[in-house]
Amino acid sequence: MSSQMLQDTNLPETRKAKRYEVIDNSINRMLQLLDEILFLGRTEADRFQLVPQSLNLVEFCNELIEAIELSTTSECRIIFTRDSESILAEMDALLLQRILTNLLTNAIKYSPQGSNVDLDLICHPDTVTFQIRDRGLGIPLDEQQHLFEPFYRASNVGAVEGTGLGLAIVKKCVDIQAGEIQFTSQEGVGTTFTITLPLHQS
Repeated sequence: MSSQMLQDTNLPETRKAKRYEVIDNSINRMLQLLDEILFLGRTEADRFQLVPQSLNLVEFCNELIEAIELSTTSECRIIFTRDSESILAEMDALLLQRILTNLLTNAIKYSPQGSNVDLDLICHPDTVTFQIRDRGLGIPLDEQQHLFEPFYRASNVGAVEGTGLGLAIVKKCVDIQAGEIQFTSQEGVGTTFTITLPLHQS
């Protein structure tokens, strides 16, 4: 299919560029799906080992937000609030990155252009809470029980692209770290995810 799209040498450069973009996007979606399936397979087979490392969570979140905003064409902004400028933790950086990246990109993807997505970081004596809040589609009440099932997508997402694996991965990442995840959602109002993780993992 990809080779056929590029065989017409008489196409204007703008059309060629568009076709390259379509192919590139398709490849990226396939790679994302493969990565997510392999990751879930590793966690299901209990072949995933926690690798905690020293992190400054404020710096970690700032760098992640910058990377996400640079990689999206959306006009949504991530508003980051925290109760300290330095929150130190011993956590698995890759698992935390998967959690926050999935939740923040979902929040942006399902939110109106120009709206804000909130990330709140709240430190407790032994745990830390990440709260991600959007003003997007919301999840139908009768479908919320299925939210963390692999390949499940809500009926109101329309043509918004997705694999249906992101939230299943988030739940696995939270469970591996002995954390908790909760959410509240209302159609037409938005969704809030609250993740609480141990500050010092071993």
